[in-house]
Amino acid sequence: MGYIAGEARGQQALFPAALEDLVPGDHFCRVIDAFVGRLDFQALGFDRAEAAPTGRPGYDPRDLLKLYLYGYLQQVRSSRRLESECRRNVEVMWLLGRLVPDHKSIAEFRRLHREAVTEAGAELVRFARSVGLVRGEWVAIDGSKFQAVASARSVAEREAVKRYLDAVEAGDAEDAVEIDPQRVAAALSKLASDREPEAGFMRTAHGHAPAYNVQTAVDAGHALIVAYQVTTEKNDTQCLLPMAEAARQALGDPASLNVVADGGYSNGPQAEACEARGIVPHVPAQRAINNKGDGTLFDRSQLFHYDAGSDTLRCPAGQMLTRK
Repeated sequence: MGYIAGEARGQQALFPAALEDLVPGDHFCRVIDAFVGRLDFQALGFDRAEAAPTGRPGYDPRDLLKLYLYGYLQQVRSSRRLESECRRNVEVMWLLGRLVPDHKSIAEFRRLHREAVTEAGAELVRFARSVGLVRGEWVAIDGSKFQAVASARSVAEREAVKRYLDAVEAGDAEDAVEIDPQRVAAALSKLASDREPEAGFMRTAHGHAPAYNVQTAVDAGHALIVAYQVTTEKNDTQCLLPMAEAARQALGDPASLNVVADGGYSNGPQAEACEARGIVPHVPAQRAINNKGDGTLFDRSQLFHYDAGSDTLRCPAGQMLTRK
């Protein structure tokens, strides 16, 4: 018994397969194509959203955005690899109509349209909500530490420069610090020439290293990301309000929004600010450890006394409780 044999490479077909027949009807490429087709590229800020009447024709930004989104979903980040996909990948051939933009054009599109692509992402969240994939009622917020591609030495030098400039500004206010003009000029030159994203030292799985704190807000309906922010906050205590507000704006400013986060986001003033904006935070209180006294506890029969005049509480030992 023989094997299943393929066609000979020189075999010619009278009716070659069309690209349309090679992409299933429920393929995600069709979603990309339909989504990009409904975008207003001029309003989003894409260059050459309308073809120029004269000059050499260029690539339509709609085609390049389709390729960018395909690479994002398939985790293909390299411009050279995306160019290669255009030559060999049937899905990309269908998506771009067999166009093969070179890697320089792909990289230039990314560089010039960072903000426009971000706006397109926000439009995707609004589109998902319009078709019922995002409910916009409950949102979960969490953060992750991502180690930066930067040397610890360069980050330490940048932080030292900032501390020096802060000291200079404080000296200007107090007239108590002698300012060296040459050092100020050198510090400003150092900051101007260092174009790396500002990473900070954080506690990560690999120890104390330069990293970013990536905050993500996810809708509870279908676990779709509705907002994200890359921060240099060493912990999450200052991220509740910014992320809740970012999620509210991404969801089209709903009348009310419930936000869920862990105890690391416990922050009284930020929770109060969220409630003032119609956002209801559900965050467990971060209880401090009592490291004072001999460790004995009060019996529940002993009462705490509230003084309405001073709005304070006194414990059974007569000590005033600190308000948080």
